[in-house]
Amino acid sequence: MTADGDGEAVVFLVGMRINSWWAVRSWLPVVLAMPRMIKEQARDRKRGMLGYRFLPGLRNFAVLQYWESKDKLLAYAVDRGGEHRPAWTAYNRRARAGRAKVGFWHETYAVPAGSYESIYANMPPHGLGAVRGVVPVGRRGERAADRLGA
Repeated sequence: MTADGDGEAVVFLVGMRINSWWAVRSWLPVVLAMPRMIKEQARDRKRGMLGYRFLPGLRNFAVLQYWESKDKLLAYAVDRGGEHRPAWTAYNRRARAGRAKVGFWHETYAVPAGSYESIYANMPPHGLGAVRGVVPVGRRGERAADRLGA
């Protein structure tokens, strides 16, 4: 099986790192902000998030997200009525105050149509296939090179 769809794929990775376990007041607001944003995005699919997966760790926590388009991701980031803006403002305020007790990072990959490929063998829908659905490999090309538009 392979992921269905042939448009742009936007992969957004966002995470945090707890630099000081004892500074609960610094990192707890960051931990609590992400579930609120995920719930907000899941309630309103028009925002553009297709799906997500939490990536837990010991000090590092991350979320892998798939978006319809980079335009929708960027629109969510600046939406003054959403959960993201106040969370980002609060984080920046704490960071400027010199409390580097928690780190934050994100990476965005906007992959043009025809520039990504997937295969799922003996797997339930996973990753991009879980958010877009899956189709038999032959519908998008038998070889990885075919699915990549080579």
